[in-house]
Amino acid sequence: MVIKAPMTGWLSDWANLLLRWAHFIAGIAWIGSSFYFIWLDRALAPPETPKPGVEGDLWMVHSGGFYQVEKRRPGPGEVPPVLHWFKWEAMLTWLTGIALLTLVFYLSSAYLLDPGVSRISRGAAIATGIAIVLFSWPVYDGLWRSSLARMPALANAISLLLLGAVTLLACRLFSGRAAFMHVGALLGTIMVANVWRRILPAQQEMLDATRAGRQADFTLGERAKQRSVHNSYVTFPLLFIMLSNHFPATYASPVNWLVLFLLFVAGAAVRHAMIGRGRGARWALAPAGLALAGAIFFATPKGAAARAGTAPSDSTPSFAAVRVVIAQRCQPCHSQYQSDHTFGPAPGGVTFDSPESVARLAERIRIRAVETKTMPLANKTGITDDERALLGRWIAAGAPLR
Repeated sequence: MVIKAPMTGWLSDWANLLLRWAHFIAGIAWIGSSFYFIWLDRALAPPETPKPGVEGDLWMVHSGGFYQVEKRRPGPGEVPPVLHWFKWEAMLTWLTGIALLTLVFYLSSAYLLDPGVSRISRGAAIATGIAIVLFSWPVYDGLWRSSLARMPALANAISLLLLGAVTLLACRLFSGRAAFMHVGALLGTIMVANVWRRILPAQQEMLDATRAGRQADFTLGERAKQRSVHNSYVTFPLLFIMLSNHFPATYASPVNWLVLFLLFVAGAAVRHAMIGRGRGARWALAPAGLALAGAIFFATPKGAAARAGTAPSDSTPSFAAVRVVIAQRCQPCHSQYQSDHTFGPAPGGVTFDSPESVARLAERIRIRAVETKTMPLANKTGITDDERALLGRWIAAGAPLR
C-alpha cells in the first residue's frame, strides 16, 4: 500500500491537532482510571464489621464529598442491573493513536524513513510497521497463555528480550522517530487487547454466572488482573514514547534502540516503586536510576559534531559562510518564502529569513543540526558533515553576525 500524494496544508494540520487532542484526553481517562484502581487495591482494608462478600473497603474525600468504596465478591444474583464498565477509554486511546500513526507516518513520506538508517522502500516500511503492530498481540498473548506463564520470572525475561529485538529491528529500518512510535503502537496494541480480549471477557463471564444464579469463578478475575498489572508496567514507558518526538536526542542516537530499552526499564521500575507490594518495592528506584543514567549516557552526542564546540576561536567561520549553509539546507522549509511545502508553512514557526533570527535560534540549530543531526529531516537537503561542523564552530564562538 503506497499513497503517493501526502496530506498537506491546513487540513492535515487540523487533523493532526484534533487527533492528538483526542488521543491525549482519552489517554488521560484510561491511564487515570487504571492507576486509580491499582492504587485502590493496595489501599483497601478489611471492613471493621465483617460483611458477606466484602473483601475490603475505604472511605475517601474528594471535591467536598465523602465516598465509601467496597470491593466485593458477589454471590449468585447479587450483581445490580446497572454497572459502569471502564473500557471505552482504552479503545478510544488506541483508535486515535493508530489514526495518528497512519496520518503522520503512512500518509506522508517525510517522517517514516531516513536514508542514513536504511534503504528500505516506503511500501515495505509501511508493511513492516503494520506487521509489527498486528503481530505483537498474538506473540505476547501466546507466551502468557502458555505453560511459561507459570514461571513469571522466565516469561518476563522472554517478554523483555522480544521487546528488545523488535525495538532493535524498528530502529534499523525506520527513522528514529518512526521507530519509537511503532514500538509505542506495539505496546498500546498489547494494552488495549489485554483489556478487550482478556480482562473484559473474564469480567463478563463472572457477571453472567452471578446473574444466572451460579457461583462465579473468581480465578478468572485473578488471571485478568495479571494483564491489568502488565498494562500498568507499560504505561510509563509508553508515555515517554508519546513525548519523545519533542526530544530528538533520544531517538537520534546511533544506539537509539538501547536508549529506548533502558528508558522502558526505568519507567517500569518507577512504576514498581510507586505501586508495587512489599517493602522491597522502593528498591526498584535503584535500577530505575541506573537505567536512566545509562539512557542519558548513550543519548549524549559523541564524535566530531559534539566536539565542534571546542574548536579554536581562530577557526570561526564568517556569518556569510553560515548564511549560505542556512539558505541551502534549512530555508527550503524554514522560511516565509519556502520552496518545500511538505510540512506546511514554516514548521514549528521557525524561520531563518533574517540574520537576527538565525542568531536567535543558534542554540536550536546546534542541537538539531550539529549534535543530534535530526535536521534537515532525513537530510533531504543534503547537508554535509563539514557544513554541520561549520555551524558548530560558529555557534561555539557566540554566533557572531560578522
